[in-house]
Amino acid sequence: MQRLIDSPRHDVVAVLTRPDAAAGRRGKPAPSPVAQLATEYGIPVLKPERPNTAEFVAELAGLAPDACAVVAYGALLRAELLAVPAHGWVNLHFSLLPAWRGAAPVQAAIAAGDEVTGASTFLIEPSLDSGPVFGTVTELVKPTDTTGDLLGRLAISGAALLESTLDGIADGVVAPVAQPADGVSFAPKVTVESARIRWDLPSHVVDRHIRSVTPKPGAWTMIADMRIRVGPVSAVDDEDPGLAPGQLQVQRRRVLVGTGSQPVALGTVQAPGKKPMNATDWARGARLDEKASAS
Repeated sequence: MQRLIDSPRHDVVAVLTRPDAAAGRRGKPAPSPVAQLATEYGIPVLKPERPNTAEFVAELAGLAPDACAVVAYGALLRAELLAVPAHGWVNLHFSLLPAWRGAAPVQAAIAAGDEVTGASTFLIEPSLDSGPVFGTVTELVKPTDTTGDLLGRLAISGAALLESTLDGIADGVVAPVAQPADGVSFAPKVTVESARIRWDLPSHVVDRHIRSVTPKPGAWTMIADMRIRVGPVSAVDDEDPGLAPGQLQVQRRRVLVGTGSQPVALGTVQAPGKKPMNATDWARGARLDEKASAS
């Protein structure tokens, strides 16, 4: 949103965001980051519980927007609402559509081992992420990228893409092109339960999975009746110690965990109520049994 606020060509007349949600240890309701930014600039903030109601459609129509720019709003919009802006709702989505439609495209790209991903701007339709595409930018996926790393870069290049798309719409020089029928894939929302590590999978799949859910919701596993949060792991290139999936081996300078193929070395771990720490320091303090394993 900052990019559009700073743009000399566009006037942000209002911001639509989710209602205030519980935040912090006390769970006190707090506005979303985009709502806070809008307030700083004196921009009206719209927080409907249900955006598709007739009341909200009328409220938005009263603002007479030329276009509505969307980033990660997280709600399907009905035809009556989509028809309000003259040039439609322009969504910035962090994948190269039609790949990875859905709530977690960056996570899905890393988990799948994609070497290239990107961002797309498209015209929203009632169905999920299926609208015609205005433009794209590409981004290489680095071997050590977490979702946080990759999303940070895409947020910058994607913001520039969204601004240039709106510029092109205003100038009448861009038109959306229908997505191809082939290559459609879906990226469902990542849950805490789905972030649990399966050590029986090959090491490269374990590595991708952990990076795909870092920093949120965070990969985790059970060790000695403790739910342990696990940061990105590294490959073990020396002799395979023959560990079974999930079996732990605490060495002087590293902690190994067996997988469905080669073992991996833990990086940082976080025990309940504790701060993240180096795996070897954690293992010394935890005094693990020699037969300890992760599951």
